[in-house]
Amino acid sequence: MKKRILTGDRPSGRLHLGHYVGSLSNRVRLQDEYEQYVLIADVQALTDNFANPQVVADSVRDLVLDYVAAGIDPEKSTIVVQSRIPAIAELTVFFMNLVSLNRVLRNPTVKTEIELKGFGESVPSGFAMYPVSQAADIAAFAADLVPVGDDQLPMIEQTREIVRKFNSLYGETLVEPEALIGDYPRLVGLDGKAKMSKSLGNCIYLSDSADEVKKKVMSMYTDPNRLKPTDPGTVEGNPVFIYHDAFNKNRKEVEDLKVRYREGAVGDVEVKQKLIIAINDFLEPMRVRRLALESNPDKVNEILKDGVIKGVAVTEETLSSVKTAMKINYKF
Repeated sequence: MKKRILTGDRPSGRLHLGHYVGSLSNRVRLQDEYEQYVLIADVQALTDNFANPQVVADSVRDLVLDYVAAGIDPEKSTIVVQSRIPAIAELTVFFMNLVSLNRVLRNPTVKTEIELKGFGESVPSGFAMYPVSQAADIAAFAADLVPVGDDQLPMIEQTREIVRKFNSLYGETLVEPEALIGDYPRLVGLDGKAKMSKSLGNCIYLSDSADEVKKKVMSMYTDPNRLKPTDPGTVEGNPVFIYHDAFNKNRKEVEDLKVRYREGAVGDVEVKQKLIIAINDFLEPMRVRRLALESNPDKVNEILKDGVIKGVAVTEETLSSVKTAMKINYKF
């Protein structure tokens, strides 16, 4: 029997290159080796979109398009809508008794996101507890492996703690998952910020057109100390070269650009023009796959319906084991 992967995203906007290198690439690569479930975490998305649920609703189908465009094959991977899986909600309630509020609020990922969203002292309790919900997601699908970006490692560790606590109290019932980090755990933003983020507006999206990619790359942050093309430039930590390393398959070209950049023998414009070509070559197959599925809404519905059927079956099996272990599998 294949081991299982559980992965997913909140439907609150389009996926970007940072998502791809952080976890999507691993999902595509591993879907032949594992039984993979890809969760559209709409319930978690509502924790910070509770006043704008339409944003979440509108993003569900877009997320399916992004997944298939990126190479997720619905014949190999099961795409599941979180809100349609009752077992996850039940497990979340049980898991809330296994972790303190202080421990959740100390989670580095939660602390960072609370700060980014500016909640201050008015943090919605649902948002504060979403790591518990995420633990329920992972445990419900009995996932052995969870592909994530490095900013999500604290979430996986929280899941592991909750699973260990459950198993210590009730016996070995749940699978303790491992995290899998991508080759580029965190892709810097176009503006040189530490992370590509929708909220910062520094992203190239998987669905961007060739013209949008060109415009964004030409505006990218480079070496701020390089005033003219003949000045020796710094490659290390330079976003343009980080992106070349991640997306340009022509390794000889990349190494040549690095040598000439350090020598002051190539300008930022040429380096960016070659990056535009590389990223558009990378994204073009995704655009083709996305367009094909976008023109077939019935296929999107089929993917979502099949995912719910499979997801319910798997998670109800886990929930049954949990209730048995907790002695609440009442027979009336």
